[in-house]
Amino acid sequence: MIRAYRKDGKAEVIGVDPAYAKFTDDIVWIDLISPSREEELFVEARLGIPLPTREELKDIEPSSRLYVENGTVYMAGSLIYRAETDLPLLTDIAFILHEDRLITIRYAEPKSFALFSAGLLRGNGNGHCRSGATLACRLLETVVDRTAEVLEMLATRLDDLSITVFVDRKAAKRRPPHFLEDKLLTIARHHQLVSKVRDSLVSLSRLVAFLQAQPAIRRDEEAVELCSLLSRDLNSLGEHAAFVANNITFMLDASLGLINVEQNAIIKIFSIASVVFLPPTLVASIYGMNFQLMPELQWQFGYPLALVGMLVSAIVPFLFFRWKGWL
Repeated sequence: MIRAYRKDGKAEVIGVDPAYAKFTDDIVWIDLISPSREEELFVEARLGIPLPTREELKDIEPSSRLYVENGTVYMAGSLIYRAETDLPLLTDIAFILHEDRLITIRYAEPKSFALFSAGLLRGNGNGHCRSGATLACRLLETVVDRTAEVLEMLATRLDDLSITVFVDRKAAKRRPPHFLEDKLLTIARHHQLVSKVRDSLVSLSRLVAFLQAQPAIRRDEEAVELCSLLSRDLNSLGEHAAFVANNITFMLDASLGLINVEQNAIIKIFSIASVVFLPPTLVASIYGMNFQLMPELQWQFGYPLALVGMLVSAIVPFLFFRWKGWL
C-alpha cells in the first residue's frame, strides 16, 4: 500500500495507476506499507530513484544501511513492534530523504508510526510537515518516545514480578507447585524484550548520528535541534535499558537462588527424617534377629518395651534438632 501525506497533514492512499504522472510538490511523506514489487516500481518511476528491497534492509553493514547516493539519503533502522505480546520482534524500516521529501518503506506496523500518522491526521502535526527533514526528525522523535514507553512498561512488569517473587515466608509456603519455575519463563520473555529494545536503540543511535551530519538537516535549525534532543534521549534510554537488563539478571539469579533454597529445604527434611527414624530402625532390627538365646523375647512386657524404646529413640533426636534450630 502507498500512503501519501501532504503538508497540511492530510493523507490519501495512492493506487498503481499509469495515468498518475508524478507526486505533487505538496506531498511531503510517502509511506510504503508492505509494498508489492509493482508498487515499488511505480514509486521508483515517479521519483526517479531506486528503492531498497526487503532483503537489502536486513543488511547489518553500516555502509549498506546508511549512505548517500546522488544526493538522496538512504537510512535503515530497526524498530521494535508487538512489544505488548509474548513475542516482541524487530522490523527493518527504510527512511529516505529525497528532494525535501521523506519516503519510508516498512513491512510491519510499529505502534510509533500509527501514533505519528494519527497525530498528523488530527491536525497535531501542523508545522511538522513543512519539510521532509523536519518530518523525519519528528517521526524519529515519536519512535524514541514509543521506545521509552516500552522500557517503562517493562520496568513496571519487573516491579510486579519482584513483588510476587519476594514475599514473606508464610506467603511463600502457599505458593502453588512450580511457581518459581513458571516465573523463569516470564523473566526469559522480559529479557527477550529488553534485548530487542537495546538492539533497536543501537540502530537508532547510528541512524540519528548519520542523519545529523546531512546537509538537509544542517540547513534546518529545527531539525538540528531535534537531532540533538534525539541523541541525548537515545543515550539516556541506552543507559536505562542497561539498568533494566541488570534488574532482569538479578531477578533471574534471585529466582534460581530461591529454587535452590526450596530444593535444599526438601532435601533437608528427608535427611532429618532419615536420621530420626534410624534409631528405631536399629532397635527393630535387633529384635528382628532369629538367634535362639535372646532373653528379651521371653519377657512378658518385652514387646511394649521395644515399642517404647523405638519411640524414645525417635523423639530424642527430633528434640535435639529442634533445640539446635535445624527444624
